[in-house]
Amino acid sequence: MSNRNKLIAGAIALVLATFVLTSVGYFYLLQSWSGDAAGTIRLIGVVQLIKSRYVENVPVETLMNGAIKGAVNSLGDPHSVYMDPKMYKEFMIETKGSFGGVGIMLGVKDKVLTVISPIEGTPSDKAGIKSGDQIVKIDSQETKDMVLDEAVNKIRGPEGTQVVLTIRRNQDTRDYALMRSNIQIKTVSGKMLTNQIGYIRLSMFNENTGDDFANKYQELESQGMKAMILDLRDDPGGLLEESVKVAGKLIPKGPVVSVVQRDGQRDTQYSDLEKVKYPLVVLVNGGSASASEIVAGAVQDTKSGVLLGTKTYGKGSVQTIMRLDGGTAIKLTIAKYYTPSGRCINGIGIEPDYKVEDSGYKDSGRDIQLEKAMEIVAGKIHQ
Repeated sequence: MSNRNKLIAGAIALVLATFVLTSVGYFYLLQSWSGDAAGTIRLIGVVQLIKSRYVENVPVETLMNGAIKGAVNSLGDPHSVYMDPKMYKEFMIETKGSFGGVGIMLGVKDKVLTVISPIEGTPSDKAGIKSGDQIVKIDSQETKDMVLDEAVNKIRGPEGTQVVLTIRRNQDTRDYALMRSNIQIKTVSGKMLTNQIGYIRLSMFNENTGDDFANKYQELESQGMKAMILDLRDDPGGLLEESVKVAGKLIPKGPVVSVVQRDGQRDTQYSDLEKVKYPLVVLVNGGSASASEIVAGAVQDTKSGVLLGTKTYGKGSVQTIMRLDGGTAIKLTIAKYYTPSGRCINGIGIEPDYKVEDSGYKDSGRDIQLEKAMEIVAGKIHQ
């Protein structure tokens, strides 16, 4: 060992002798930084300095949580976040399809906390909150420097409690006082329209969506479906594997999506459908994100149907959950996904084949986009 390496090793040993880490998870975190010994020493030294000199006693766990959170926040990625035990627990509950809150799906657009979509029938939807609304305050606390999952955590809470969201829409700002409720997410609904056109609406992609979609699809087939409209408007996405299940009923045998990590490693998911069975129109808008865009992009690239509406949100990154000790976790962006033709839509979105502006059907009662979709698929039934 060189004298320099001996010096570094001795310095590390000296600092560690005065500061005992209380968690195996933290040890592994520091170990992973061993390539930058000076930085590791500086971090441990600062923690020890605070422990010994700060005016009040601070638990080691608090300091280390702050260090981990700061490291993740420094990435500048709104989709990567450190989750404390409460945030992690609520995140896992959401993927199961039930949680306490106001029913609002959030994203970050141009560094501003933005509504991707309200969930149908929930307090946010009933109050008139819309896709594209900017949330500038939560209970009077500004959201300017708030990471996405922190904002979600503040909005959620026990059923029957209130949260006040300050919403900016265009040039107007107003407060919405919302009563939290138990949000039961039924992600799939559908019915038969005129001319034997099947209609299926997906509100998001949780762990039940693929199977529920297949069941609704089969139900409409048994009723004599001749064409189909898939409504992904204001669907903020969710689980990638569920989007692959849905796409597997709509596009022919071949790739659905490719997930590419920074080292170039590629994982491609496939459909094994022999052939497209029905004319298809997919409804999309600015609230269609993530898993919704995987389905929409696959349909468009394979020409299995057409997209109608307005440009999608543009979230083409993939996150994974890495559990730490103490019930905490890191949600980290590990890859980008690509559509079958090789498009990366992250920050770009997908342009529809037929651009039809939102008619505000939730307010007016007339859905111009759906009417146009019905016209298109009706014309293809007998082709």
